[in-house]
Amino acid sequence: MHVGSRTQAVPAQRTSIDGLLTVGVEEEFVLVEASTGHLANRAKEVLAGADRYEVDLQPEIAQYQVESASGICTDMTALRDELAAARRALIERAARHDARLAATGTPVLGLTMPTPLTNSPRYHRMAQEMGALTNDLAICGCHVHIGLPDDESKIFVSNHLRPWLPTILAMGANSPYWLDGDTGYASWRYVVWNRWPTSGAPPHFDSAAEYYSAREEIVASGAAMDAGMLYWDIRLSANHPTLELRVSDVAPTVEEAVLMAALVRAIAATALSSGATPVKVPPHLLKVAMWRAARDGLAGFGIDPVTGAPTPASTIAASLLRWVRPMLEFAGDYEMVTDGIDRLLLDGTGAARQRRAFARRGRLDDVVGFLVAQTAPA
Repeated sequence: MHVGSRTQAVPAQRTSIDGLLTVGVEEEFVLVEASTGHLANRAKEVLAGADRYEVDLQPEIAQYQVESASGICTDMTALRDELAAARRALIERAARHDARLAATGTPVLGLTMPTPLTNSPRYHRMAQEMGALTNDLAICGCHVHIGLPDDESKIFVSNHLRPWLPTILAMGANSPYWLDGDTGYASWRYVVWNRWPTSGAPPHFDSAAEYYSAREEIVASGAAMDAGMLYWDIRLSANHPTLELRVSDVAPTVEEAVLMAALVRAIAATALSSGATPVKVPPHLLKVAMWRAARDGLAGFGIDPVTGAPTPASTIAASLLRWVRPMLEFAGDYEMVTDGIDRLLLDGTGAARQRRAFARRGRLDDVVGFLVAQTAPA
């Protein structure tokens, strides 16, 4: 890999980790009809009165989508409890309206176009500005927020996360079906999302000032209405003092969402504690690595972020685990993460499990039923 001629300064106050970095997770889901498994446009009804719950439940852009957000956590057990509580609340409320909750990056059955938008001035303006890009915007992701003390630290960590984006995408792939058929991809959500002008892997930035300058240029161009529409796979959150990783499909289970959060936090902590210069992956190579990850998940080959050579995705994941092991051990998360990765390698990613559910009888409604059962916390 090529490393830039300029080296990025390590944020001086964060060259060592004295305590655990904070983490939060947002999860997006689809609502499906209890009887047919087709999309159910009932988010408004399901979320009515949701403010009475001790969890953060919100609408999303489509009328058949709902979202939850955890609080700020340092302990993965607490994060797991919060995500499980949010899923239970949504499942309970959906059942009152003959609907079910499904954690899948793309809907399996019943996608209609254009997307029935949630009645919000912002969403209607997006449709007006972006045209047909919003016609089939029925995708659900998992967003991991890492609390960092300043913008330079966020950019430094973003640059370290950037080479590992394909691996994280491959591990979280959970969207093989689209328009009632198999796409041949493990994460079709990522392919759909990357049609947007501000999506995809971010550039390598040498400073926060460079990042903000790029963001201002993008907004000025009209490709984004505001900072909230900068949809890079990693971004400085427009609403929270966090670095936000947005690359993964929504996790099939609570355990896999926690696995993702623990791994992302460990990458951030390892970057800050090591002070190593981030690997500057060339954009063309990162683009094809992302495509391979979206197509194959963990089952195929990826692009090694150090050598640039095609390498089994499972081997790259093992390299990542070795690199972050000290920080996983520091946080008490090593056993949980290794067990989680072992399960992904043994049982398959969410995409692989969806396909197995279909293979039993060749029925897509079986996939939906499987998703609904898998979404519910144990």
